[in-house]
Amino acid sequence: MKIDANALNEKIKSYEKDMVAFARDIIRIPSFSCQEGKLVERIEKEMIKVGFDKVKIDSMGNIIGFIGNGKKKIMIDAHIDTVGVGDPKAWKIDPFAAIVKNNSIYGRGASDQKLSMASIVYAGKAIKELGLANGYTYMAVGSVQEEDCDGLPIMHIVKKEKLKPDYVIITEPTNLAVYRGHRGRMEIKVVVKGRSCHASAPERGDNAITKMSYIVQEIDKLNNRLKKDKFLGKGTVAVTFTEAKTPSLNAVPDECTIYLDRRLTMGETMKSAVGEIERLSSVRKYKAKVEVLNYEAVSWTGLKVSQEKYFPTWVLPENHELVKAAVKAATVALGKDPVVDKWVFSTNGVASAGRLKIPTVGFGPANEIYAHSVNEVMPIDHLIKAASFYASIGGFLIK
Repeated sequence: MKIDANALNEKIKSYEKDMVAFARDIIRIPSFSCQEGKLVERIEKEMIKVGFDKVKIDSMGNIIGFIGNGKKKIMIDAHIDTVGVGDPKAWKIDPFAAIVKNNSIYGRGASDQKLSMASIVYAGKAIKELGLANGYTYMAVGSVQEEDCDGLPIMHIVKKEKLKPDYVIITEPTNLAVYRGHRGRMEIKVVVKGRSCHASAPERGDNAITKMSYIVQEIDKLNNRLKKDKFLGKGTVAVTFTEAKTPSLNAVPDECTIYLDRRLTMGETMKSAVGEIERLSSVRKYKAKVEVLNYEAVSWTGLKVSQEKYFPTWVLPENHELVKAAVKAATVALGKDPVVDKWVFSTNGVASAGRLKIPTVGFGPANEIYAHSVNEVMPIDHLIKAASFYASIGGFLIK
């Protein structure tokens, strides 16, 4: 399909006032993981207002808008949940005031990443008004609980709701670059047992924290020798939290637990990562137990969900048709060739590409360096350009 870049960009530019108003409403409605219901209702109203053919809220609470009825399905995904605010005193502004200054919108979720929803919805409006959905179905997804368990909402949509797309576009922040992959990740727990006694005579016991200290040192050394990939970079492992069980503060602890964040580069898997920890000499010496954590929660709809906290690595080849189409769509939106790169962090692509093997790329407004920070910001110009990308990419995929 031939895309008239000027006509498309002018059409989307004409939506700017409405897009900014919608984006500000999105910021004003807090949507922490498992608490996204009110925001889903607001998005539903906007989808209906701009003319989506169908709007569905699934059993987990994801919202999905449809335009067109072509055989090929193109899913554009934005997770609409956010992390918490943290220390309110660290913010120079109200994180939910949706302040606009310097042609940008500020607040929690501005960068990561619910404001992409404004671009997705108004891309749908342009597709409808310009008749661009020829041969494909446009699926605009506002996914929930990604911050708690990335990939889980996509797995639910595909496996439970039986809505499998042919292509997926992840709208996490890329600073308007095309991203074609990222490292995987997993969360691991290591537990060491000891024997408690009165701390006045520690030699009578077996201190679990002391044992764990040797394991922590070995894990730090392991990080330095992990595999490196030319495109994705190096795998990493870090101790992120520790806790101990003890009868009192004047007793030797009889159990110590550490939690690990493990980033997986190309070729690394859950099995290989767990095996590396299990083979550490101190882990074997102290008979530590190593296990992958499991996520369990109740969605805002009341649905109980769970998933092992392993999120596979994925990369789409640079010569794949979806990458080529994304580059063309980005050229429409930017007026120049885009950067093609990767994310540092993890996204719902761990499910669409990593688990389900659905071709996936990323293109999102805002810069990922502001994610989870107290100065999250979304340039309004990015929202406009991202919408042009989402509205045009289908035309480069459907021959």
